This record gives sequence, structure tokens and C-alpha cells, in this order.
Amino acid sequence: MITESVVHSTITIERTYPVAPARVFAAWADPRQKRRWFAEGEGWSVLQFDLDFREGGRETARFRSEKDNTEFRNDGHYEDIVPNQRIVLAYTMSAGDKRISASLSTVELRPQGDGTRLVFTEQAAFFDGADGPRMREQGWRELLELLAKELQAAR
Repeated sequence: MITESVVHSTITIERTYPVAPARVFAAWADPRQKRRWFAEGEGWSVLQFDLDFREGGRETARFRSEKDNTEFRNDGHYEDIVPNQRIVLAYTMSAGDKRISASLSTVELRPQGDGTRLVFTEQAAFFDGADGPRMREQGWRELLELLAKELQAAR
């Protein structure tokens, strides 16, 4: 007998970046910039990265782990965008042919001095023991650090 389970979790991560909200927003909105910090990385091959950054637009990213050759896929839909202030994305993640999670992610950009306070909140449902809240939070912390490097490189 197979027992399926769902684990629900809310992840909140706050980061401060030394650039204006418009600059941080651009790193999420521009396909070339987002691909660099979100999709490209050591140990991963990018198979596909498509970004239609607008309300109702879609985002698709497919990666292959060089470690174990597993293919991962993110399929997202932009629900709400307020330039330089807010991005809301609903997305699913799959490993191979198996859907492992469904999430609603909100990125809030708040001016803080000469910089930006980013508040990232993800409400997620993790399916059948795959991935999980701790791994997802770790993954987002790493991505937001890569975003910091993208912002630093573009200064």
C-alpha cells in the first residue's frame, strides 16, 4: 500500500542589498540576469530557461544535476507584479517525471537607506517526502546569495 503525504511549510528569508529596489527588481525581471543567478551554477547544466516576466507570464527552467544526472523542472506563472516593489509567482517543481512541490512565492522589495530590504516568502506543499522545507530554504538562501553576487558584479 502506498501512502501519499503532503508537508506544508512557509519559508521567510530577509536580505539587504546595497542597491536600489529598481536594480534588484531588474535582476528578477531581465531574462539574462535572472538566468545567471537563478539557473546557471556549478554542478548544473541548464537545459531550458524561458522568462516571460509580466502578470500572466510564465517561467520555465529545466536543469540537470551533473552529480546524478537527475533532471529538475520549475514551471511558474506570474500572478502579480508591482514594479520595484513586489513579485508573486506560483510554481511547481518536478524531479524527473515526478512533481515534488507546488509553491506560491512573494518577493517584496523595500527601500532601506541607499539599499533594498528583500523579503522572500514561500508557501509550499511538498509531496511524498521529496525535497522538503529545509532543503528548499537552503536552496533559496543560496540563490539569494547568488543574486547578491549578480548585483555586485553589475555595479
